[in-house]
Formats: sequence, C-alpha cells, structure tokens
Amino acid sequence: MTNRTAFITGASRGIGRACAERLAALGARVALAARNLEKLDEVAASIRAGGGQALVVSLDLMSHQSIREAFARAAQELGRVDILVNNAGITKDTLALRMKEDDWEKVLRTNLTGAFQCIQQVLQGMMRERWGRIINISSVVGETGNPGQANYVASKAGLIGLTKSLAQELASRNITVNAVAPGFIETDMTGVLTPEQKEGLLARIPLKRIGRPEDVAAAVAFLAGEDAGYITGHVLDVNGGLYM
Repeated sequence: MTNRTAFITGASRGIGRACAERLAALGARVALAARNLEKLDEVAASIRAGGGQALVVSLDLMSHQSIREAFARAAQELGRVDILVNNAGITKDTLALRMKEDDWEKVLRTNLTGAFQCIQQVLQGMMRERWGRIINISSVVGETGNPGQANYVASKAGLIGLTKSLAQELASRNITVNAVAPGFIETDMTGVLTPEQKEGLLARIPLKRIGRPEDVAAAVAFLAGEDAGYITGHVLDVNGGLYM
C-alpha cells in the first residue's frame, strides 16, 4: 500500500483505530478522522512511533460542511484519497414504540447519510486515477435484525444496499466497493454488556469468543489491497460463525 492514502472515519478507538494502525503498518498514509481529537492524537502518535505517516482530521458526520472540510484537508496534506473506510457509527437503542424521531434521524444521519457523503468526497479523485477502494463497516445485525435497534439496523442494512449499488456504478473505473459486517467485537459498544449477556452471546458463536478489533482490521486490509482487486459488491462477515 505504499503511496496510497487511506481515510478512516471513527479512527479514535476500537475498530477504526485497529484499521488505521493496520493500513499504516502496510505502508499507507492514513488520515484519522473523528470528533475526539485528543484520542486521535494518541493514535497518530502510536502510528508515527512505528514509522508510519498519520494526519489528524476533525470530522462530524452530522455536518456536511465538516465532511467537506475534512476531506479537503486530507487531500491537501496527504494527496488523493485512494482508500476510504467508513467505520464511524453511533447507537441510540430503544424499542420502536418508544423511539423518538430525533434518535432515528441522528443514527441514520451519522451511520448512513454521513458515510454516503464521505464517499461522494472521494469519487472524483478515484475515477480520475481509475483506482479506488471503498469499504463500509456494516454489522451482523444489518443482516439479521435485532430488537431494540431499528434505527441502527436500518442504517447498517442501508450500508449493504449502498455498497452493492455503488459497486455496480463504479466497477468500470476499477473502483471496488465492499462491506465488512462484524459480529460482536471487543469495543466500547460491547463493553456495556453484562457477564450474563456475554455468556449468552458466546453460546451462539461457533468459535466461542468475542472478536477483536484486529480481526476486522485484517478483513479491511485485505479488501483495501491489490489481492482483492476482483472482489466488489461483497459483504465479508467477521463474526465467528454467528451468522452464516
């Protein structure tokens, strides 16, 4: 991935951080984007300590202006974005009967609309270069559904549909668009689960463990590389066999 620039949203922690560190280790210049700049600085320092090149970029997916400014800065500092990892996401869980319109709108705006607007920022450069990798981080629940998460599930299922449509639009320009659908991964989102809930989950996972952010990062790195050049419109499940 030498001479490639990767832009990772939600890069301050968890899966996003693991993806950024993996791509940087493979030689990519990485733009680290999120709202928490202090955490991003920590990630950037870690990458630079390992000899990598990292840029910290402020990004609020609720703001189209913030998205435009973030990608403009990345292009100015690091060059054309070759690899986009749409990882950032939020949850506002509750049963549909009680879900406020604002909770629906914020989750869809961040997880789906924000991701689409990020994609729009990189398309012209990728099309001119006739090379690009777009990787959307969906979720196992986007494939299976999950009670109490109608907004989150809709956003993650929407990312899968977006992936397949764009894969068809962009294939002629040698731009691949794929999704990675993690199962239950050791992140802040799953850190709130009780021991009983974790035991119940493990009983449903054939590999009998919760995944690590690095498991997802390995899948993202593969799809971002040259070896995955004939794969597009695909959903790569990283879930320990939870959903097949």
